[in-house]
Amino acid sequence: MKLIKILKNTLIIVLACLALTACATKKQVTTQMQGDVYTGTDTVKYLASGVPDRVFFATNESILTTASRETLRKQAAWLRKNSNINIVLEGHADERGTREYNLALGERRANAAKDYLMTYGISSNRISVLSYGKERPVDSGSTPLAWSKNRRSVTVKAN
Repeated sequence: MKLIKILKNTLIIVLACLALTACATKKQVTTQMQGDVYTGTDTVKYLASGVPDRVFFATNESILTTASRETLRKQAAWLRKNSNINIVLEGHADERGTREYNLALGERRANAAKDYLMTYGISSNRISVLSYGKERPVDSGSTPLAWSKNRRSVTVKAN
């Protein structure tokens, strides 16, 4: 009788430990963000082989990240080789904020990309700037990941 009671209590303790261990297991999360800047590639298209068409920004920022500058250097090299191509830099923002604020932010983002391309020898005559603000999201979700995908500047061939 005493042995059965001990086995029963031991079994209860073991089951309780297993249940708690299962709850405490860390889930592996793969992220496509560094801070609040998108670093994934599922929305990226290419101007040419190995030349991404977009750069991403932090919330309420128009400052280029290290990854953005690398992408723009690739675009500048490609544009120097293709001097007959003109481009439009489209500035975008996430859904938060007013329409007016996001249009201005999108313009600042596109101009940041334009200024960087110009430092690498691309003539301003070949670059147009257009802001869509929050009007053309690439991801219509309302999550931090969706917002990070929408904070971008996209380089589009104009001719």
